[in-house]
Amino acid sequence: MLHLRLISPADKTDDVLRLIEGTTGTTHLAVVPGAARDPAGDVIMCDVAREAGDELIAGLRDLDLDKCGSIAVENIDLSLSERADEAEHEAPGEGSDAVLWEHLTDATHEESTLSITYVAFITLATMIAACGVVLDNAILIVGAMAVGPEFGPLAGFCTALVRRAPRLALRSLIALLVGFLAAMVVTTGFSYFMDATDLFSHEALKAERPNTNFIYRPDWFSFVVAVLAGAAGTLSLTSAKSGALVGVAISVTTVPAAANAAVAFSYNEYKQAWGSTEQLLLNLLGIVLAGTLTLLAQKALWATQRERTAKSRRRAQDSVTGS
Repeated sequence: MLHLRLISPADKTDDVLRLIEGTTGTTHLAVVPGAARDPAGDVIMCDVAREAGDELIAGLRDLDLDKCGSIAVENIDLSLSERADEAEHEAPGEGSDAVLWEHLTDATHEESTLSITYVAFITLATMIAACGVVLDNAILIVGAMAVGPEFGPLAGFCTALVRRAPRLALRSLIALLVGFLAAMVVTTGFSYFMDATDLFSHEALKAERPNTNFIYRPDWFSFVVAVLAGAAGTLSLTSAKSGALVGVAISVTTVPAAANAAVAFSYNEYKQAWGSTEQLLLNLLGIVLAGTLTLLAQKALWATQRERTAKSRRRAQDSVTGS
């Protein structure tokens, strides 16, 4: 269930209430007239089944409530109410399958912002991965994958493609490209420093490295894993199962590939650097492709579910009218 807290101008309150009462899956409606001060208006609260949330939020935005009032949405962890159970039963589909597009857009917008914190995380992750590739240490590689924040801009780019939001797409692309570029430049300097202190060596980079040589040897398995991880990551975002994102992060070779390319470049190992770059681009392409297709499939399936539900309601109304 979702909890909505709304601020509505007095002249729009009746329209808002009609919308809420006409949306299947809503309950616990409460109105406090004149309670809001900034912006001035009425405070309206209600609970809605997750599978009906996107429809209700879209309707509220059509009433311009996000411009003249306020729309706040939060997840309800526990709701002990028979009315809530009935609302979830009446709403079409399953809550775990529902996509809250406004929430997804807002979340990916925040995660895809080019900030100092984002650049710091991706740079630190790349430097950790650099240590991992030189030491041929798989544990450091996995750790770097978990630290890397690059899935945020990738998810933002996929969402922007599906929702046709050019600003979000540009923001995500800038965060992705600038983030990786900054991380690789800093990691190249880090490699020079580590070499000067005899902690990195050319011989270690050129060694067989059985645990990490896959990073600069891309193949079809790299693309397949990236596609599967992209689909899993997108599903984890849309179903609010954020725990799965950790598994996604340590499944794709993005940050390690960037790190290996930077270290190889510092030692003039251009063949290794190019192989790592191919690995990076292949993983990014696979994630974007899978993420976009997953969102499109969810959008189509949910639209079909809504259409079936609407037809069932019309048939039920017609039968009642005919009788």
